[in-house]
Order: sequence, then structure tokens, then C-alpha cells
Amino acid sequence: MKMATIKPKLPKIYKSKRLNNANFGDFTLNDYQVFLMLIAKLGKIDENGNYLQSEKLEREHTLTALEFAHHFNLEVKHAYALLKKAGTKMMKSFITIERPESFKTWQIGITSFAEYNHKEGSITIRFTEEIMPYLAQVKQKFVLYNLKEIANFGSLYTTRLYELIQEFKDTGILLITVEKLRTAFAIGTKYTAYKDFKNLTFAHACNEINAKTDYNITFTEIKTGRKVTSVQFEFKKTVVEKRFKPDGSQVNNYIKPKHNSDKIEAAKAIEAPKKPAPTIQKTERMTSLSPIASAIMEDIKNKYGKK
Repeated sequence: MKMATIKPKLPKIYKSKRLNNANFGDFTLNDYQVFLMLIAKLGKIDENGNYLQSEKLEREHTLTALEFAHHFNLEVKHAYALLKKAGTKMMKSFITIERPESFKTWQIGITSFAEYNHKEGSITIRFTEEIMPYLAQVKQKFVLYNLKEIANFGSLYTTRLYELIQEFKDTGILLITVEKLRTAFAIGTKYTAYKDFKNLTFAHACNEINAKTDYNITFTEIKTGRKVTSVQFEFKKTVVEKRFKPDGSQVNNYIKPKHNSDKIEAAKAIEAPKKPAPTIQKTERMTSLSPIASAIMEDIKNKYGKK
């Protein structure tokens, strides 16, 4: 009799929408991944299934290099150094949150304590009191997704764009100004030319999301005069396969459409027309060439002449 395999639950990320749109300064992709894994460790629901407020959540959490390596497909030996670096970064960094209703911008520290355990290969941090309200789970004000969904991304911009579109899963449309997109990506003074900003951030991010997730995402640039001032992203799950659990509840499996192999092979068979080989015309002048020149011309004929 085979024993049933129990799959561990995938960590879930809960973030306030304000935090989702915040500027994370000079975080690298790995710094941000460590931050997200620590968020995933927050206990959100009590034993009765009730939502917890931020003051009831545990602020101190530990993440091991083994856990981090497992979720983001890294070698453990590399995860040790990344954890230590991320802990230092979170202690020194703050996030910028816009509060347009009060015409204010807040700068909030992320952690008040960070400890790296060399023996256990782990990092322990304590979130600040100020950031906790943005990590507490509140219905309709928070973004939710599985951590595994972003595990294979190779760019911080892809991760951030993926998080942004999660706010608008119901409509499948994200309309955002270029200025706010630069803030969410923490671009700073980089990529001042719009073309560079586009190609190196959100255009690349769209390609990676299309390649590595079950989303199909496109974008449209919106201009004010001759200048691109906003970008509209349209996205949707590609193919839905409906299944039903034993209790009758429905489960949707999203599957990327497979490429038509016949079309691919046909496309490979159609080659661009080759340039005609240069015609070698023998003249009287050629007949009187030196032995070296004659050898060169003979070589040209062998390469380009008719077989």
C-alpha cells in the first residue's frame, strides 16, 4: 500500500496595496526575495480563522539558507552569503510610501534588528512597528499570491510588475503613469532615456512573465503630446481547464497553450533566399595572372562556383 505524499503548502505573500506600490530603494532581486520570504512567515489568521490585526502579529522571524535556496532554486552555499547581505541591507534601508490623501510621503524602516547565525546558516530579523500595519492581512486592501509564482524570475523588475498586476486580476488591466512605474521599480536616476527605461525594465519583464508564468501580458504606451506618460498593461490567464474536487468545488487549472509543432517545423523550412554566388567570368586578363593570383581565383571558384 502506497503512502500518500503530503505536499508542503506554498508560502503566500500578503502585502498592503500601499506597500505593493512602494519604493524599495536599492534592493537587489535577492534582497527582495529574502524580504518576501520573511513576509510569508507572518502568521495571518488565528485558530478561529479570524484575521489578525498588525499588533497581534509576531514581529521576529527566522529564515534559513536551506529554505531560501529551496524556494528560489539556488545552491545552499550561495544562499548563505545572500541572506547575510540581505539582512544588512534591510537594517540600513527604508521604504518610501506615498500617501496622496494627506499630501505626504512616508519613509519607513523595515527592520529594527537583524542577526546572522553562522553556525545554523540563518538570519533572524525583527520588523519595525511602523511597517507592521502594511504587512497585516486586511481583506480588499491587500495583494495575495503564492511565493512560488515568482521563484524563477531573473529580474527584480519582473517581480515588481508581477506584484503590481495582482492588484487588478479582476479587470486584467493595469494603467500606471511612467513616473509611478519608475517609483515602483526604484529606478532612481538610472535609465533617464525613456527608450532605455522601457526596454530594460517593463518590456523585458513582460517577456519574462509570458515565458515563465501562465499569464499573457501586453502593454500599450499612452502619450501626452509626443511624450509617453503612461503605460497600460493588459493581462490574462491563457487557457483554463476546469476540474472539480470531491466536495463539488471547482478548481481552475491554467495551462500555457502549446506551440503548433507543424507550424514551427514549416517555419524552419522556409529560409530566407540566399544571395546568388558571385559569377566568376574568365577574361584574357585572368589568364595571364601570376601563380599566386591564379591560386586565389581557383579558391574563389571552388567556394562560389557551381558544383
